Amino acid sequence: MLAPIALFCFRRPVHLERTLSSLAANHGARGHDLIAFCDGPRSPSDTAAVGKVRALLAEWAGRGAFRSFTVEASDSNRGLRSSILAGVSRVTSQAGAAIVVEDDLETSPWFLPYCDDGLELYAQDDAVASIHGYCYPVAHTLPASYFLRGADCWGWATWRRAWERYEDDAGALLAALRERGLERAFNHGGARDLTGMLASARDGHIDSWAIRWHASAFLAGMHTLYPGRSLVRNIGLDASGTNFSGGANEWLEPDVSGERVPLERLAAREDEAAWQAIGGHFRRSLSLRSRLGRVLRRLGGRA
Repeated sequence: MLAPIALFCFRRPVHLERTLSSLAANHGARGHDLIAFCDGPRSPSDTAAVGKVRALLAEWAGRGAFRSFTVEASDSNRGLRSSILAGVSRVTSQAGAAIVVEDDLETSPWFLPYCDDGLELYAQDDAVASIHGYCYPVAHTLPASYFLRGADCWGWATWRRAWERYEDDAGALLAALRERGLERAFNHGGARDLTGMLASARDGHIDSWAIRWHASAFLAGMHTLYPGRSLVRNIGLDASGTNFSGGANEWLEPDVSGERVPLERLAAREDEAAWQAIGGHFRRSLSLRSRLGRVLRRLGGRA
């Protein structure tokens, strides 16, 4: 049995159509069960869009594109974090593993085979937290696959044994990083401010499950397998989502690959060359934003 696909959606029918179409075009898609977790309206203004999403899901349920197609619709708005926690926990508990996709991701035809291969290859390796389909748009050529410490969130797969390590208490995660002197390592050598995100989650300013998942796996000394070229494209960086407001150019990846990513068993340890290349990507992005901010401040001072 292949791992079920847990698909999380809310109020974006146009994005969801692209997500479902790309998943259905994957090699072996008909061997996968798909469970769509659809959140309820957050306010009356969401009602029409949520209704369109549910109608679209009902239509897809009859297409026979997957082994089975189940819709679990919530009457109330749970929020993405609660939906992810409940849905992934249930699917991994019942099936032992899950492939997790949100309604703003477009996948390569080789995304599902890559997840299937990775889930099988590392099923018994407690040092591996997940298999991830997205690859950062770095300037250097990366290995065909490689490990980074922690976990990630744009098209991924995991097992019950790994997901059970998830800790939802952001304050406890941040305290543990500080107590163990891991803040700089967690921040990718200073290239990112992930501890700042964790503090914002602790203080209730953001409601990110992803930063908690990354910190949980990082503290457990677990690693995630990445492809050397992206099998996922984020199509939701247009202010339509919960956690992005658009304009995040550093997240725009190359075209989705049309070739299978070959997998061979690797030791679950961080790839130094990939770590450096990705750190450089984020440093360049931070530098660009910093320079742009200085220009805008100067222009504002002249107004």
